[in-house]
Amino acid sequence: MAKYRQVHIEFWQDGFVLELTPEEKYFYLYLMTNSKTTQCGIYELPKRIMETETGYNRETVDKLINRFTEYGKIIYHEPTREIMLVNWIKFNWISSPKVVSLINKELKQVKNKHFIKLFIDKCLEYGYRIDNLSIPYADDIQQKNEKSGHDKGSIPYQYSTDRPSIDLGGEVEEEREREVEREQEREGEVEEEREPATSSTDAIVFYQNNFGLIKPYISEEMLYWIEDLGDEMVIEAMRRSLDRNKPSWGYAKSIIQSWSNKGIKTIEQAKAEEVEFQNQQAAKKPNYQNKSNEVVPDWFKERKQKNNTPKQEVDPEEWEDTEQLLKKYSRKAGGDS
Repeated sequence: MAKYRQVHIEFWQDGFVLELTPEEKYFYLYLMTNSKTTQCGIYELPKRIMETETGYNRETVDKLINRFTEYGKIIYHEPTREIMLVNWIKFNWISSPKVVSLINKELKQVKNKHFIKLFIDKCLEYGYRIDNLSIPYADDIQQKNEKSGHDKGSIPYQYSTDRPSIDLGGEVEEEREREVEREQEREGEVEEEREPATSSTDAIVFYQNNFGLIKPYISEEMLYWIEDLGDEMVIEAMRRSLDRNKPSWGYAKSIIQSWSNKGIKTIEQAKAEEVEFQNQQAAKKPNYQNKSNEVVPDWFKERKQKNNTPKQEVDPEEWEDTEQLLKKYSRKAGGDS
């Protein structure tokens, strides 16, 4: 994925954007610049990821998706968790062969066939050349069109190669082409650097061996996190849940979410974070010293010895003489008053 997306400064003067609330503007920008975006404007974006990255809860995410769907700006397909920015290619189309090659690669990964059809329709609407696009599900689209009576006998995206394309200006097009080249180079570097020691199914096998039979929704969540952080990180989170005597996917997922929020993406970073956490916990504990090493003042020792001195028994005859003296003293004191 590209590390950045360009947003034109005219975005803020757009009539539609001017009417949006601050919450809507923020969400609209997020849809155009998040890490899952593609050159074709169709990409997979689970609502869980939206919650994590925007800070909105599920209710707010659903509300904003419905709102922008009503505005006609996006389409969200729940079964495949894919989103289509309807007018994305209007402002981001490049006729460069390298960009077209990237779009072809992205279209092959789109699961929702209807989005492919809409993409082609939009290309034709804006006058873009599509003869150099390799369209997935071409046969299925053709059959649908024949059943609906639309352009029978031909697929609607098969037009002559002299369809006009939009000239975005040499400098803009060259800059975007360089951006695509940088993106492809980064993808190549990532593939070379990340040779996973385990396959994407090893985490599921680990779960079944240590937690029990995996449910479909857990396996789906696990695969999404494997895509984001890698197989080893997911297994490490499950190991920690076992070590802490909390063997559940929910606890392991909370660890993974914490890593994702902190930008932790490698085992080394996770271990360093754990060491720092343990040090902080140790610093919070009171530092009790061994009592044998405590310094006790002399006056405290003397008082303790005095208090611990055993009481002596009193001789009855001596006590009787003492009582008589006290009575005599009392009578004398009373007479003097």
